[in-house]
Amino acid sequence: MVYPLERLYEEMAYLAYHLHWAQDQLLDMEHSDRLRWVEEVSKINQRLNEG
Repeated sequence: MVYPLERLYEEMAYLAYHLHWAQDQLLDMEHSDRLRWVEEVSKINQRLNEG
């Protein structure tokens, strides 16, 4: 199964924007690790937006 390229770019852009990580760092990550970071950053953003 191939991971959709569009989704990969979305994840990378999200993490690069919020954490300022380089493309190489993001591409070297395991998919599950990258998704975990996306989830954690999303939780932080939700808490900040709530109050």
